[in-house]
Amino acid sequence: MKKIVILGGGYGGVLTAKKLAKKFKNDKDVEIKLIDRNPYHTLLTELHEVSANRAPEDSIKIDLKKIFAGLKVDVVLDEISNIDFKSKKLKSDKATYAYDYLVIGTGSKPTFFGIPGAEENTFSFWSYDDAVALKRQIRDMYTKAAKEKNAAVRRSMLTFVIIGAGFTGVELVGEMAEQREELCKEFFIDPSEVRLIVADMAPKILPILPEKLIQKAEARLRKLNVEIVTGAKITEVGTGSVALGEKNIVDAQTIVWTAGVEGSEIVGSLDVQQQGRKRIVTNEHLESVDHKNVYVVGDNIFFIPEGEERPVPQMVENAEQAAPVIANNITADIKGTPKKAYKPGFHGTMVSIGSRYGVANVGLPGKFFMLTGFMAMLSKHFINMFYLSQVVGFNKVWTYMMHEFFHVENRKSFVGGYFSKRSPNFWLVPLRMLLGGMWLYEGIEKIRKIWVDPNKIFLIPAAPYADATSAASVAVDAVKTTVDAQSAASAVSTAKEAVSALPVPGFIYDISNWFMDLMFYNPDGSYTFLAKWFQIGMVCAEIVFGVMLIVGLFTAISSLATIGMAVMIWTTKMAATEMLWYVAAAIACIGGSGSVFGLDYYVLPWLKKQWKKIPLVRRWYLFTD
Repeated sequence: MKKIVILGGGYGGVLTAKKLAKKFKNDKDVEIKLIDRNPYHTLLTELHEVSANRAPEDSIKIDLKKIFAGLKVDVVLDEISNIDFKSKKLKSDKATYAYDYLVIGTGSKPTFFGIPGAEENTFSFWSYDDAVALKRQIRDMYTKAAKEKNAAVRRSMLTFVIIGAGFTGVELVGEMAEQREELCKEFFIDPSEVRLIVADMAPKILPILPEKLIQKAEARLRKLNVEIVTGAKITEVGTGSVALGEKNIVDAQTIVWTAGVEGSEIVGSLDVQQQGRKRIVTNEHLESVDHKNVYVVGDNIFFIPEGEERPVPQMVENAEQAAPVIANNITADIKGTPKKAYKPGFHGTMVSIGSRYGVANVGLPGKFFMLTGFMAMLSKHFINMFYLSQVVGFNKVWTYMMHEFFHVENRKSFVGGYFSKRSPNFWLVPLRMLLGGMWLYEGIEKIRKIWVDPNKIFLIPAAPYADATSAASVAVDAVKTTVDAQSAASAVSTAKEAVSALPVPGFIYDISNWFMDLMFYNPDGSYTFLAKWFQIGMVCAEIVFGVMLIVGLFTAISSLATIGMAVMIWTTKMAATEMLWYVAAAIACIGGSGSVFGLDYYVLPWLKKQWKKIPLVRRWYLFTD
């Protein structure tokens, strides 16, 4: 039995475990264990959204057991205190874990550069707990400031300083700037009283971005009334104050530290070669240069690729690209096949400044494009959803779309408020029942004709090449019945008005004719047996879906089905203009109209529970929470 242990449930650890589980899913001689002190994986790139109350707290957590449901990965909740490389064991206060192959992915923690008071007097911002604590602190300050009589104390309560103007600091202050208006309105505070400062010792913000994007980011921050302080040496952080240079002492009761990171506490204590703030030096296979069969993933890697001058960056994409290489090389070790060298090709960086604006430098290695505004935010959301699709598939991508695009208050979405406005579903109940009633009525009216003559086809037009025969037949019938000329003219006029149909583009009509000619017409223009059963099926569908809409059962499916029927009728040039309101009403009823005064209220929750119990569904995350 080969034992593989992944230490850390961050981006790199989770992806490596998933890749390994896929490679050894049918191998009973390989055991995969992932150890983390938390039962969840944290989406660190979205911490700022929680802190500024744009996204719910649970949106940045993913249950590790959900991630590995149905996979060959044993999730262990424990905090490892020591790694004995000689005996190949990990130790905690309560257990010891043996390994044959170890993957270290414990991530990073804030570094304070030895600045007096920095660690003790600031809010760190590098975990789920940090984000939630800061969210509460921000609200507490507004709450207390609204009641504070002392002007100086009130000013310090409403002053927020973010130290560090990299991606994390800029994204955080951008979100806080957007939130300021909401909180000021809620607590009756003049927005001009609230001071937001982002400060850095570097000469400019976001230093790894091109100068043009830095200028765009600065302009956006200033538009949001954020003070930018660069080139300021942070000399000391006191209780309720911070020195941004020798003469610039700022009184603030909320100081957030985002100025830098170093390797996690356990990595710093390991007997391995380290460089660059406690990062483990690896070879090209991402294996520790000191210990065979010990691999490193994510922020813990210190590796300079061939032809590069700097080590791989501490960013999510590094973890995404390193994980499959490590999984491949462990597999190669076990099976005795050649290993792969790590040759990363990064696709750029993105930073959001609030919910609706961002800057991005993205593309392919050697060919990057600068994006701002909508396109930058679009690229950021696309990259996030791509990552989530690898971790928890449809389940988390759906949840992400809900809290980023649709369930967003105060128009805090990069698509504005057009998709995020929500209305009570009970207003759609009359429309849903009317729509169902009309389809039911149409079906019942048609079923009477079928009952009289099942072979009579009236939902499918006659074959075009049968027109001459039909015309002759009509002429003979007209002579036989000796219809009055004036009455006949009136009937023809009425018929033309009755059958005026919605226009259909020529190519669509041609496709419809080709299909009907294939399925419903004989060579002589008469109908096939399929035509009869298709007509009966369509009529039954009108009745069934009409009833389902009335009682509110599977309303979304029923609405989509009626749209499909309407489109089929339209392609044959038999859809009257009233069909437009049928389609419009069905579109309006798709979004949960059956959850109010309908059977969906009872049926869907029960079905969701049963659906999630299916192993294949859990394995591929084909469910919503």
